[in-house]
Amino acid sequence: MTDTHAHLDFLEPEELEEAQRHLGELRAVLTLGVDPSRWEKTLNLAQGNVYAAVGLHPTSAHLLSPEVMEALRHYAQKERVRAIGETGLDYYWTPETKAAQLKALDFQAALAEELDLPLVLHVRSRDGKAEEDLAGWLLLHRPKRVVLHAFSGHPALEEAGLKVGAYFSFAGPLTYKKNEALREAAKRLPEERLLVETDTPFLPPEPHRGRRNRPHHVRFTLEKLAEVRGLSFAEAEALTDWNAAACFRWLDPGGTNP
Repeated sequence: MTDTHAHLDFLEPEELEEAQRHLGELRAVLTLGVDPSRWEKTLNLAQGNVYAAVGLHPTSAHLLSPEVMEALRHYAQKERVRAIGETGLDYYWTPETKAAQLKALDFQAALAEELDLPLVLHVRSRDGKAEEDLAGWLLLHRPKRVVLHAFSGHPALEEAGLKVGAYFSFAGPLTYKKNEALREAAKRLPEERLLVETDTPFLPPEPHRGRRNRPHHVRFTLEKLAEVRGLSFAEAEALTDWNAAACFRWLDPGGTNP
């Protein structure tokens, strides 16, 4: 199993200890540092089968400055870094910083292309406007490797993602009873574009809903993905492991670098 999106630096010490005890169940984990205060800790956690991404979350986009740009470029070139992000658009928490979010997104997209790294995108709004805006941004900028983190099933974002060859990463909400439309999206998307994640410690899957998440809980999202795709668990595991290795360029399921 591969957890393509976690925030290990958000875990309390005892939670992190538990998560690390279960790392042997996973082929790889990508842990993401989302603002300058977290990049160093994120890199320190990226050991063994844990890799890192560094970026400026859209809710922290107001922190962008020449100094932060320089620091992000510095951290992004570290050996264990496999992606830039998460970046994107968030009108749910900070709609007033839209201009700053777009500026931060553009910078991180350019950095990802410069360093040949995938770009991990976050999007959230109350009315779908951020999703529509991000879909438009994707079609305009067409990043070479991009991941739609915690994909929600928004139609415009699905259409744009398919056109640019994005990866669609499914988190705990895939398991929620009310999300039949999301499961239909997971069923119809191209198999080579599917990823699974936890967003640890957020978005826990059933049966852990209401509690804080851990990377090894990705099993429950993967089980649901296998179910909706008509695959065995082993088939879905091999598929998503391979896709993650192709996207993030760590060891592939056969143990060699793709």
